[in-house]
Amino acid sequence: MEKNSVLEMRGIYKTFPGVKALQNVDFTLEKGEIHALMGENGAGKSTLIKVLTGVEEFETGQIMIDGKDKPIINHSPQEAQNNGISTVYQEVNLCPNLSVAENLFIGREPRKGGLIDWKTMNKRATELLESLDIHADVTKTIDNYSIAIQQMIAIARAVDMSAKVLILDEPTSSLDDSEVEKLFQLMTKLKKEGVGIIFVTHFLEQVYAVCDKITVLRNGQLVGQFTTAELPRVQLVAKMMGKDFDDLASIKGDTAKQFSEKEEDITIKAVGLGKSGYIKPFDLVIHKGEVLGFTGLLGSGRSETVRLLYGAEKADTGELLVKGQKVVAKHPLTSMNAGMAYLPEDRKNEGIIADLSVRENLILALQAKKGIFHLLSKKQQEEYTDKYIKMLQVKTASRETPIKSLSGGNQQKVIIGRWLLTNPDFLILDEPTRGIDIGTKTEIQKLVLQLAEEGMAVVFISSEIEEMLRTCDRMVVMRDSAKVGELSGEDMNQSTIMSTIAGGH
Repeated sequence: MEKNSVLEMRGIYKTFPGVKALQNVDFTLEKGEIHALMGENGAGKSTLIKVLTGVEEFETGQIMIDGKDKPIINHSPQEAQNNGISTVYQEVNLCPNLSVAENLFIGREPRKGGLIDWKTMNKRATELLESLDIHADVTKTIDNYSIAIQQMIAIARAVDMSAKVLILDEPTSSLDDSEVEKLFQLMTKLKKEGVGIIFVTHFLEQVYAVCDKITVLRNGQLVGQFTTAELPRVQLVAKMMGKDFDDLASIKGDTAKQFSEKEEDITIKAVGLGKSGYIKPFDLVIHKGEVLGFTGLLGSGRSETVRLLYGAEKADTGELLVKGQKVVAKHPLTSMNAGMAYLPEDRKNEGIIADLSVRENLILALQAKKGIFHLLSKKQQEEYTDKYIKMLQVKTASRETPIKSLSGGNQQKVIIGRWLLTNPDFLILDEPTRGIDIGTKTEIQKLVLQLAEEGMAVVFISSEIEEMLRTCDRMVVMRDSAKVGELSGEDMNQSTIMSTIAGGH
């Protein structure tokens, strides 16, 4: 093991049924280094962290800590902590009803005569926070403080437990810019004290602001370890997305559609729409018959933006006009009545109701729109269901088959049918083709183009740029929870898209 490294992982393999989660992955962390661990969804970042911290067992490979040649295996997070490896998660795992001091020393409270020595504990807690420039009253309960302060307190606890390796897993996702700055100051302070920090994040700007090195994983394999200063952003994006940057060509050969800017031809208009700590304010126009794509790395704000457009999240700035009418979506029903429809990214949790039949799943949205006093007759339900089973070529034994028995692609078609049945003017499809076979993907892409042809405005989100280029008329590029560009015509090619995602210099 290299003398200056605080952690070495060598040849790590981990499989789940049918999935090679990690294949021969190496990872080295130096003392006093901030090291970004990056990769798109399913790259293996979370699994590597779980293997390191004893949440999951790995099949083969070695983990060495603190310059010692003897490998260790952590069987639990507690054992990892005993070996000097601590993790602070995005969802802070502190006890809201306990004081700051109690959270700092939980399970290791100073005692006198068998009882907790509160005076000593509060004094030590105050000294610990002061040493790290964290300002909090240690006698107050933790729920008095913002997420940012809570995260810093969780970091202070890890450091006080002699952490040699500190893992920060998406710590900045719900912080504003000034809170991120404070977190970075704390990270820099710990770096100077020799702590090795693994920073798991999807914010490119933050990686280049604070990290010394970057390790990229893709599909469970190591793409490489790089010095941040020597890796241009656009190359980082290419490595994460698996594209050879020199070989990027446009797939869409059609001439670009022209859209009228007349008011009657604009379906959606957002002006300064935003939500603090969620999405920075943005302007957007979506025309009748247009397919608009949202692209960006995982966590860039694509899904958050469409949730704001639909009203699944409430905006706190700006306004939204649907067909010229101002809409304040207090409830999904408001959006549905305004002619909007939204197919969320998480099909299993937010889409299908597994135990209900294909028919019951398909008529849900229309029934909600009509209200409880205008129930659809069984005959109407059957007619609608048969129409959409035929139109979308849903493979099902019958309309009464439980939807959970259908393949993922056919479930997706039923949910698309559910929303088409409400006859929307504006349809949002978030990752409609993820996890489904290539034939069904093509069918859904053709359907999207057909709906636009008929005058529907469609938002289409996909992690696959090729699919977006085949389907979209225009693309909005997202980075770090902000809209950073709009591309159309000749600019709609992989090269331009990736350099816009990368941003910077």
